[in-house]
Amino acid sequence: MTETTTGATTERDYSATLFLPQTDFPMRAGLPAREPEWLAHWEKMDLYEKLREQSREREKFTLHDGPPYANGNIHIGHALNKILKDLVSRSKQMLGYNAAYVPGWDCHGLPIEWKIEEQYRDKGKNKDEVPINEFRAECRTFAEHWVDVQREEFKRLGVMGDWENPYLTMSYDAEAQIARELMKVSMLGQLYRGSKPVMWSVVERTALAEAEIEYHDYESDAIWVKFPVAGQEGTFVVIWTTTPWTIPGNRAISYSSRIDYGLYEVAEAANEFGPQPGEKLIFADKLADEAAVRAKLTFKRVADVTAKELGAITCRHPLHEIGYDFPVPLLDGDHVTDDAGTGFVHTAPGHGADDFEVWMANGRMLAERGIDTKIPFAVDDAGFYTRDVPAFGPDAEGGPARVIDDEGKKGDANEKVIRALMAAGNLFFWQRRFKHQYPHSWRSKKPIIFRNTPQWFVYMDKPFGAADDTLRTRALTAIDETKFYPASGQNRLRSMIAERPDWVLSRQRAWGVPITVFVHKETGEVLKDEAVNERIADAFEAEGADAWYAEGAAQRFLGGAYAADDYEQVRDILDVWFDSGSTHAFVLRNKEKWPHLKFPASMYLEGSDQHRGWFHSSLLESCVTNGHAPYESVLTHGFTMDKNGFKMSKSVGNTIAPQDIIKKFGADILRLWAATVDYSEDHRIGDEIIANTVESYRKIRNTLRWLLGNLAHFKPEEAVDPGDMPELERLILHRLAVLDGQVRAAYDNYDYKRVAAAVGNFMNLELSAFYFDIRKDALYCDPISSATRRAALTVLDHLYSCLTAWLAPILVFTMEEVWLERNPGADSSVHARVFPEIPAGWKNDALADKWQKIRAVRRVVTGALEIERKNKVIGSSLEAAPKVFVTDDALAQAIGGQDMAEICITSAIAIEMGAAPDDAFTIEDVSGVAVVYQPAEGTRCARSWKVTGDVGSDPAYPDLSARDAKAMRERAAAGLGS
Repeated sequence: MTETTTGATTERDYSATLFLPQTDFPMRAGLPAREPEWLAHWEKMDLYEKLREQSREREKFTLHDGPPYANGNIHIGHALNKILKDLVSRSKQMLGYNAAYVPGWDCHGLPIEWKIEEQYRDKGKNKDEVPINEFRAECRTFAEHWVDVQREEFKRLGVMGDWENPYLTMSYDAEAQIARELMKVSMLGQLYRGSKPVMWSVVERTALAEAEIEYHDYESDAIWVKFPVAGQEGTFVVIWTTTPWTIPGNRAISYSSRIDYGLYEVAEAANEFGPQPGEKLIFADKLADEAAVRAKLTFKRVADVTAKELGAITCRHPLHEIGYDFPVPLLDGDHVTDDAGTGFVHTAPGHGADDFEVWMANGRMLAERGIDTKIPFAVDDAGFYTRDVPAFGPDAEGGPARVIDDEGKKGDANEKVIRALMAAGNLFFWQRRFKHQYPHSWRSKKPIIFRNTPQWFVYMDKPFGAADDTLRTRALTAIDETKFYPASGQNRLRSMIAERPDWVLSRQRAWGVPITVFVHKETGEVLKDEAVNERIADAFEAEGADAWYAEGAAQRFLGGAYAADDYEQVRDILDVWFDSGSTHAFVLRNKEKWPHLKFPASMYLEGSDQHRGWFHSSLLESCVTNGHAPYESVLTHGFTMDKNGFKMSKSVGNTIAPQDIIKKFGADILRLWAATVDYSEDHRIGDEIIANTVESYRKIRNTLRWLLGNLAHFKPEEAVDPGDMPELERLILHRLAVLDGQVRAAYDNYDYKRVAAAVGNFMNLELSAFYFDIRKDALYCDPISSATRRAALTVLDHLYSCLTAWLAPILVFTMEEVWLERNPGADSSVHARVFPEIPAGWKNDALADKWQKIRAVRRVVTGALEIERKNKVIGSSLEAAPKVFVTDDALAQAIGGQDMAEICITSAIAIEMGAAPDDAFTIEDVSGVAVVYQPAEGTRCARSWKVTGDVGSDPAYPDLSARDAKAMRERAAAGLGS
C-alpha cells in the first residue's frame, strides 16, 4: 500500500482496495492480426457443421446464394452482398432456425472464355485451331483458380457457410442437372428454334442477354430518309434513324394513331442534297418545323393526314432501284412517339425488338396483302452484310460492307448506305455527329448490334398444361405470391416479366453447358426421347458436359434407335443465366448433398440489377419446370458508390477495395459499415465514412471492455433475483426486455441499421453515459456485502449475455473475442448460441415512465454542474451538493425516496418544493425544475472521493467515509487486505 504526501497532509492510496475493472481484453482491437485467429478457431471446431447438428430439428431457413462470377478478386459490391447474406443467415440461426448457407459460383460463360482467348492472342494462338475440349479444360482451370481465391476472400469477411462443399455450375453433377432442366423444357414443348433480332456482340461473337448490356454515350450518323409513297409521285414519308446501316433491313414504317400528322409542300430549299421545291412530305405536326430547319426548307402545311389514310399507304423502299424492289407498308405501332425525329419509325424487324413485334403482330394482314413477311438475315456474326442485302453484300464491288469490326469500331456500312440514299435522291438530311446513349457489352465495353439470327428460345405465351397456363402467367402469379424487401421490387420484376419477349437461351460460344437437343435435318423437329435424355445426363454426371463434344457423341446419345446422319447435334451453349437460374434444381433439391436446405428457398438476396438477372432467370426456369418460384422472398440491395455518390470505376480511380479496409482496420469494421447503411438504396463509402464507423466501433468495444472488467468480480452464486433489485437495475432489465423485442423485429425484417442504431444508442446513451456512470461508485467502492453492488453485477451479466448475442451477427469476430474472454474452450463460440429469452416480468412500463421523469431532473442537475466545471469552479461533480427546486408535482413524486445524489453523482443534494431564485439554472424542455449550485460540505473520502460529513467516523480509518470504512473491514475479514 502506498501513500501520497501533499504538504503536511499524508493520504493513503486506496486504489488497490477498489473493485476496479480487471480484464485482459485489449482496448486496441488489433483486428487485422487477430481476426484470422478466430477464423482458425471456427475451422478447428468445425463450427458450421456443429450448428447443423445442433439445429437439425429446427425449422429450416434457406438463403440461397446467388453465384458470383469466378473471374477476379472480389470488390466492395461483393463484400456488401456477402456480408448482408451472412447477416441474414447468422441472425436467423440465432433466432432459432436451421439457417444453412451453401455458397456457390457461376463458372461458365463469356468472361472466362474471353480471358482464355486473350491469353491465346498474346501467344499468337488461334482458338479455332485448338480442340474444343482442350479449350474448355483451360476455361475450367481458370475458373477453379478464382473460386479458390474468392473463397478465401469471402471467408476473411467472416462469412460462415459450407465452404468446403460449395456448389459450382461447372461441377459434373451441376452440368448434368442443368442439361436435365433444359431437356425438361424441351419435352414440355416450350423450347423452339426461331429467328429474332438479338443483341449481338461482334467483338465477342455471341448473343447477349439484357443483363449483359450497359449504356454509354456513342457518336453516330443520324439520317432523315424519304420513303416514296407508291402511286403518289413526289410525295414522301420521312423517317429518322441513328443506325443508317439498318436501312437495307427496312420492311415497314410505323406510325401512331395517337399522333397528329400533316402533309407539307416544300416552297423553297437551300440544301445540298435534300428535298426540292414541289415535293410533298408527311410529318408529325409537332416535329415538322424542326425537320424543316435541319434541311434548310420552307414549306407550308397543305392537308391533314389521318391514321386511316396512313394505314392505307404503301411506300417504296428508298433504295428500290438497287435491289430493294418490294412494298413498304405503314403499320400502327404503340412504340411510336413524337418526342423526336419525324413521328415515323423506320421498321427493320431483323434489327430491333419493337420492330420485330410490330412486324409479327401484323403478319396475317401483311400476308393477305401479298407482302413477304420473311425477315432477312442481313448481318453475319462478324458484322458483315450477307447475301440478303443487295448492293452491299458479298457480291458487291469490293466485297461486303461491315457494320462493326473485331475491335468494336465502326465499319463502312453507314457511309455506303448513306451515299446510296444520297444518290437515289432520298436522303432528307444527314447529321454526321449525333451523340446518344447506345448499348454496349459490359464485358468488352464495345457497342453491340441487333441482328436477326437463328437462336433457341423458350416461349413466354404458348400454353402448356391448362389452356391459359403459360410461362408468363405462371411467373406473374409467382411474383404475386412472393414477399419482396423492399416492396417496390415486386412491381419492378412484375413489369419486366409482363413485357419481356420470349427467352433467348442460346449462345454461340464454347465454355458452357451445351443445348443438349437433336434436330431432325429434314423436318426441323426437335427429338423428344427420354431414353436419349437419360443417356446424356448420365454421361454428364460421369464426364461433365465435355461429353457432348467427344468424338462419336451424337451416335452414343442417340443410341440404336436413330441414325446420327439424320440429326443435327446442336452446338450452341446455354446462356449462363439459365445455368444460374437452374441452381435451385441441383442445390436446393439435392438432399443427399445438402440435407439442411429447403426448396423453395426462404430467400434470394442480390443487388437490384438482378431483377433482370438472377431473380428473373431463376423465376422463369422454375416456373417452367416446377410451376412456381424457387423462392419465398426476395431481398435487393443498392449499389455502393464513392464518397461523393458516384459510381466506382478503376479508370476514374475512385474504387475502394475491401481487402484494403480489412488490412488496415479489420473485417468487423467493414461489417459494421454494411450493417449501418441503408442497403435498400444506393449508398456510399469513403475514408470519412470508414473513420466514423471506426469511432462507432471504438465506443462499442470500450463499453464491452468495461463490462468485462467489472464482471471479473461477478460470482454466479451471488446473483440477485430481479424482484430484489433496486429500481435502477430493474429499469435496465426493462430496457433489455424492450430492446429484445426491437432487435428481434429488426432482424426479422432484415433492418440491420435499426439493430445497430438501437443497440449502439443503448450502449452509449443508456449504459456508458447513464447506468455505468451512476453505478461505478457502488461497483468500485461498495462493501462486499452490498446488495446494490451484487444487483449491479447481476445486471452486467445479463447485459453481457444479451449484447454479445445481439451483436454477434454483425461483429462476428469481436463478439467471439468478448465471448471467449469469459467462456474459453476449444468448442466454445458465441455463434453457437440463440438470442437469450428475456423473462416477460422484466418489462415494467410504469417504472420506465417514472425513471423518464427522474432522468429529466438529472439532466437539469448535470447541466448546471457542467457550467461550474467549464468555469473551473469544480473539477468533479462529487465536489457539489446542489439545491434542486421542484414545482412539478409529477416530477416531485417520481424523485421522492430516490437517492438523487447517487443518481446525479454528487456528494449530496437538497430537494426543495417551491419556486427557485431567479438566477437558478433551468433547461427549456424540462419545466418545473431549477438548480442552484452549492459546494459539498465535509471532508473528501480518500477512497471514494465523496465529500461527506462522516469521514473519520471509524477511528481505524480516519480518512474514509463510513461506507468505505465498512468496505475495508469486509476486505480484511475476507483476507483481501486492508
